[in-house]
Amino acid sequence: MNVQASASQSNANIGPNRLSDAISSVSAEMPTDSFWFYPSEVAQFHRDGFTIVRGLVDADMRSAMLEATITGLAEVQRGKTTPVEFEAEVNYPGAPDSIAEEGGQTVRRLKQAHGRDTIFSDWIMAPQLRGRLWQLLGPDYVMPLAHHNCIMTKQPKYSSDTGWHRDMRYWSFQRPELISVWLGLGEETTQNGCLYVIPGSHNAQFDPDQLDEQSFFLADHPKSQELIARKVAVTLDPGDVLFFHCRTLHAASRNYTDEPKFSVVMTFRPADNPPQPGTRSAAMSELLIPTCDVQHPC
Repeated sequence: MNVQASASQSNANIGPNRLSDAISSVSAEMPTDSFWFYPSEVAQFHRDGFTIVRGLVDADMRSAMLEATITGLAEVQRGKTTPVEFEAEVNYPGAPDSIAEEGGQTVRRLKQAHGRDTIFSDWIMAPQLRGRLWQLLGPDYVMPLAHHNCIMTKQPKYSSDTGWHRDMRYWSFQRPELISVWLGLGEETTQNGCLYVIPGSHNAQFDPDQLDEQSFFLADHPKSQELIARKVAVTLDPGDVLFFHCRTLHAASRNYTDEPKFSVVMTFRPADNPPQPGTRSAAMSELLIPTCDVQHPC
């Protein structure tokens, strides 16, 4: 479904002022296994640009997602045409130089996860996700299919390092106001390529010379050292979920273990923050998520 920019109830800001009066009525005593963030988690998101919810996705849903992931990887191995990104295509440190050489067809991302199996739709519509996104984005929000909407894979031996960046370097929307949701299907550690994030970096301003020609943040730049020193490893257990702002600096190393790592990543935006016409961000349809709030329970 293509979604237009009209949204009668949306706000333009995902900062602290975006929280509507209804949120103030949500009890600070709500358990973390409910549909909602604690107020302290919302405050952390606005302060740090990210927050983590432990054990948000149960074993049955994770198992179904892993099965769909293994099926997708097997289809690639059989030569089936499927939306995929290979490590060799991004040319990041550690990746093979070309698809033709050894390891060149190592999968980095299985794209278009939403269309691969109904389990991913189940996750997008899960009450524990919808309620939390309502708290951060407001009552009307949309899932772009052009960005993320994927299973990220970190394979042994041929995975790559991803430098410090903001996701907005890839994207073109009216405002830099989107949230990505990163679900660990297995353990994510510093050894198998977990994300690192820099708290508060979503509010930081950089000089142009702190970025390279691809808008990666130059970690060795003298002006960048203090910020990089604040980095935090986002280690996850299976079912843990990271919510992070599109301006939060993040990076990841390659996978140094013998086992693959799989993560499901989706991105969401306020309905009144449409993509810029004619850009990659506007190239695909989007999903309008039904309202889920304290007046309209999930």
